[in-house]
Amino acid sequence: MKPFLPRHPAPSTRSRRGLRGRALVLAGVAAALLVGGCRSTTLDVNELGLSNMAAESAHQYPVHGIDISKYQGTVDWDAARDGGVAFAWLKATEGGDRVDERFLENWKKTRAAGVPRGAYHFWYHCRPGIEQAQAFINAVPKDRLALPPVIDIEWTPFSPTCTKRPPREELVREVMAMSNALERHYGQRPLLYIPIDVHRDRLVGAFPRHEVWLRAVADHPDNVYENRKFRFWQYTGTGTVPGVKGDVDRNAFAGTREDWKKWLEANLAR
Repeated sequence: MKPFLPRHPAPSTRSRRGLRGRALVLAGVAAALLVGGCRSTTLDVNELGLSNMAAESAHQYPVHGIDISKYQGTVDWDAARDGGVAFAWLKATEGGDRVDERFLENWKKTRAAGVPRGAYHFWYHCRPGIEQAQAFINAVPKDRLALPPVIDIEWTPFSPTCTKRPPREELVREVMAMSNALERHYGQRPLLYIPIDVHRDRLVGAFPRHEVWLRAVADHPDNVYENRKFRFWQYTGTGTVPGVKGDVDRNAFAGTREDWKKWLEANLAR
């Protein structure tokens, strides 16, 4: 994923409307709408009926998606969908006052194309979590077809305004404050995107009730993260997909196609 300007090295790169689009959305997530009421993300694999996966590579997982920001430019979401993009996370906000210029465009076009999508927030270590939550809430509409929000927690050593690396207690407290506020507002517990260095430095064993999205481009996450199960795996920052010009982050859902359907049923907003 990628912060706003200035661009700096980071762990990864970062339509149609009307009846046809609505039909595609409903076809893609109809099963999820059969489950009533708001539910938070759960880690209970028995409750969800998810199978245990022991894939040695991302390509052994059948469900793949992407995450994007303004740096990908205009995306042809129909082409991306037809090319196998099963889900997308769209950069929405950063810190307490920055909104991705293409967020609303992508938010509308993904829904029209029937691509399940959610929004993500790039964490800023020099601002309280509750302020960052409010910025996200101001920018991201409630949508019953949206995936859970994501909080992207990365170190920012090249930031011109904040290179802080807070101690574990502070980081966990502030991220939890944002997570709780988003869960109250959207009815979904956020996922946490955690690269290897942040996890190793501060977050081993933290957030046991959250599902996580991990980044590992050289090996399977099980081999490089300590004591951490994952639901999504970002396995490359230089992927290619139809409809997106240039490199794009590619991600795998840790489960089968049937697992994906059940996960959507449990995690879409209502």
